[in-house]
Amino acid sequence: MRITVVIPALNEAGNIGRLVTETYEHVPTEMLAEVIVVDDASTDATGEEIKALIRAGKHPGLRYLRHDQRSGQSAALRSGITAASSPVIATMDGDGQNDPRDIPKLVARLAEPGMPGPALVNGWRTSRKDTGSKRWASKAANWIRDAVLKDECPDTGCGIKAYWRDVFLRLPFFTSMHRYLPALFQTYGHEVAYVPVNDRPRIAGVSKYNNLNRALVGLYDLVGVSWIRKRTKVPRIIEGLPASHSADADHQGLNRG
Repeated sequence: MRITVVIPALNEAGNIGRLVTETYEHVPTEMLAEVIVVDDASTDATGEEIKALIRAGKHPGLRYLRHDQRSGQSAALRSGITAASSPVIATMDGDGQNDPRDIPKLVARLAEPGMPGPALVNGWRTSRKDTGSKRWASKAANWIRDAVLKDECPDTGCGIKAYWRDVFLRLPFFTSMHRYLPALFQTYGHEVAYVPVNDRPRIAGVSKYNNLNRALVGLYDLVGVSWIRKRTKVPRIIEGLPASHSADADHQGLNRG
């Protein structure tokens, strides 16, 4: 299964170049079609690290996209996924805390696009390397979110995921949607799975989130996602004539669950 790895990055100089190099070292060549780094208008040397790797020519398929203005992680993911050439996407955060060695494990659990099985596999950080306050805040947020959405996701904030590109592009877009992908995939009739992954400490730079702003935005988004789930209907197609190969393939993709 050929994949595109999309990495959103904001001021991740000192992390992003190392992460890209690790990705090419640990994701099998026959699996990795390309890596797209989306720079969300960084003000440090994030872009220069990736451009230097491209100029060196040692990483085939490495691409760099830069936003004209800071637009957030979900927008960066959407830009990269829209530009991707593969039907399967794997994502990681640009801070290097996700481990590229986990990507093949996630992809192995993912179903082929259009086939029965999980359309999204979400990483689950069973041993967090963040500060104690962030770990407790994350546990509380996951508990509240699951109580409302009932998506059974143990770690919705984990940035390492694998999923079908076409499904993501059909989802309603909003800022912070990347934190609700399991619930959104389920809402649109698709199966999801959760796989334990490694978590690593940040080596350089600082986190772009704090507990307060994440909590406030999370509560606001939770109301919206809950509304979307209640107002969305995805009926199964049980009969259709005349038969169409392309239509059948679309229905298989839309009516997972």
